[in-house]
Amino acid sequence: MKKYNFKHIIPVALSSLVILYACNKTYLEVPAAGALSQDVLANKVGVEALLVGAYSLLDGEGSSAGTGNGPWATSSSNWVYGSVAGGDAHKGSDPGDQNLITPIEKWNATASNGYLDQLWQQRYDGVQRSNEALRILKLATDVTAADVTRITAEARFLRGHYHFELAKNFGNIPYVDETVTYAAGNYMVANAGNAAALAKIEADLKFAYDNLPETMNGVGRANKWAAAAYLGKVYMFEKKYAEAKAILTTVITSGKTSLGVKYALADKFSDIFNPAKKNSSEHIFSVQMTVNDGTGAANANSGDALNFPYGGETGCCGFFQPSFSLANSFKVDANGLPYIDETYNNVPLKSDMGISADNAFTPDSVTPMDPRVDWTVGRRGVPFLDWGIMPGSTWVRDQGSAGPYEPLKHLFYKAQIGIFTDGSSWTNGFTANNYPLIRLADVMLLAAEAEVETGGLEAARAYVNLIRTRASNKAGFVGLATGKLASPTNYQIGLYTGAWTDAATARKAVRFERKIELAMEGHRFYDITRWGIGGTELNAYAKSELKQGYSTMSGASYTTGKSEYLPLPQNQVDKMQKDGKSVLTQNPGY
Repeated sequence: MKKYNFKHIIPVALSSLVILYACNKTYLEVPAAGALSQDVLANKVGVEALLVGAYSLLDGEGSSAGTGNGPWATSSSNWVYGSVAGGDAHKGSDPGDQNLITPIEKWNATASNGYLDQLWQQRYDGVQRSNEALRILKLATDVTAADVTRITAEARFLRGHYHFELAKNFGNIPYVDETVTYAAGNYMVANAGNAAALAKIEADLKFAYDNLPETMNGVGRANKWAAAAYLGKVYMFEKKYAEAKAILTTVITSGKTSLGVKYALADKFSDIFNPAKKNSSEHIFSVQMTVNDGTGAANANSGDALNFPYGGETGCCGFFQPSFSLANSFKVDANGLPYIDETYNNVPLKSDMGISADNAFTPDSVTPMDPRVDWTVGRRGVPFLDWGIMPGSTWVRDQGSAGPYEPLKHLFYKAQIGIFTDGSSWTNGFTANNYPLIRLADVMLLAAEAEVETGGLEAARAYVNLIRTRASNKAGFVGLATGKLASPTNYQIGLYTGAWTDAATARKAVRFERKIELAMEGHRFYDITRWGIGGTELNAYAKSELKQGYSTMSGASYTTGKSEYLPLPQNQVDKMQKDGKSVLTQNPGY
């Protein structure tokens, strides 16, 4: 794979972009047409096209990084770095396939791991394209003052997003603004620590919040409220809880989608992930995916294309299998409440691990379970969307090394084949299922967290109960939508009825709600990192998974002070040298 560094990803040479753009979501779907000069692009149409180019990298593809390890290395869902490394899921498949994921899963990746270099390059290419729009905007003479403000705010929002992605994964990153170019000779940008990077990300998002309009001319464009939600999340990473509480509360009470629809939780939990219902009132900012548009699936969700049951019409390839611990986390007590005391693994949920599909298996119909389990974890004997009953090992590539469960949230329905799937490439796994970078339930639970940290325990309980009330909608239970219980699961879910008076208990409840509500959505590892609990949480997870039969976790060890972040790619450290010494400081322990 060809290598790149800042010398290549921060040049004045312009991205290959199109001139045409539209006022709906198709503006994200136009393929590159050719390289254009600075003079040609220094006008409103050209700058808008550059902005399109910056948006286009949200899906994790299309940058100078190439796909040497596949688009899954740079997937917008962060399924490798956020969910597999966070204990939501196993790598899946068989041990040898995409084996660069395994050290990431076990928190012992080295700086030479090709996944990390590709991730670094792709996200910094997003930074570069955002900066290019800002640079050329200053040269354009036919843009109105209002256009300048809006385009600047959109570009800074995107620059903040890409830097935030880098900060979550690598910690101590260089922050690169539009003044940095190869031509100016200032491209050797040192990293000044995670806090310094987050402060500049915060400034970008604050500018976007202050200057973006409430509504936009396209469903996929960032508006004022998307910027506000992002800003609130960054405040949480900075532990600025009072600031986070204020802005997140405003998003919840006043926020609207880019098309002007007031934010609201979807009626049914399953609706959030149904491609036929994407861009709903719950989706604050999503990566837009399309299929069957004549591009050979170039605009589809290719980053998740490996993560389907092995064999059959769902595509390929048996990766991203939910962990034993995640499935166990959905068990509830007699009141329908989760085991926030971490005892859910004491008696593992009954599974068909080690049982051939040819042999009889009866799933557990007694243990009370949160109904979200069967929209998150595919289990033998339980309906799997509209595909029928999940049959067990015939849908699993290598049960012995990856476990018995299948992912669900990013899948399509059987009735949606050819509508939300693209058959023009090598797998039906290229889908039109958007990835929600941030949704309202995420914001509500962040707000609940901020309330806990600022003394608002009862307000935190109210937010958590709103999420749980939605999950308790029986019309959304697997099987019950048709009026007949097709699932053998004993669904129960309760609300927290007693007043929260102890901050430590409230904190556990909020954090656990994030775990089960946002499971398999790429958030878990980053939450664990900002909470500072990786050493206890993930080492306990590794031991439990090993005990329950996931042998891959043998030798896994999370080291506090090191494992919170990935190492900076060695390729980047080596190439960013000045006077024979790299300007990049490697993360501790690597």
